[in-house]
Amino acid sequence: MKDLRIAASFIIVFFMTACNSGDGGPDDKKSIADSLYNEVDKGHIVGMSKMVNLSRMQTETNRLLDSIAKLPAKARDAAAPYKAKLDSLLKELNYAETAMDKWMVEFKYDSAKDDLEQRIKYLTDEKMRVGKVKEAILSSLAKADS
Repeated sequence: MKDLRIAASFIIVFFMTACNSGDGGPDDKKSIADSLYNEVDKGHIVGMSKMVNLSRMQTETNRLLDSIAKLPAKARDAAAPYKAKLDSLLKELNYAETAMDKWMVEFKYDSAKDDLEQRIKYLTDEKMRVGKVKEAILSSLAKADS
């Protein structure tokens, strides 16, 4: 019975310590801001790691479109649905590249460093933006691969 009370006391203390959400002080906010920055950076890294593939797919898509343009009229007409898909794919690939370039230019690493609440809001927004850019890159590459 004594062991049960010790174990119960230990569990209660453990949960009180683990569940303590803090007072929302500067250390908590700094930790949240740091975590958000790391998530933004991870999204950026994933997107950037695919940029070489994206460029390669843009080149390949352009090559295919050029090849279709050189076909005789009858063959070009027959390839029209395929050309339309390639045109759409190229737009998506170009958008993904432009979106990443724009995001990188606009992202401010040190934004609101002195105001943690503003920094958290900024990084939350940037996490969503870079997530959309990453998704545009990954989805356009998935389409190009198929």
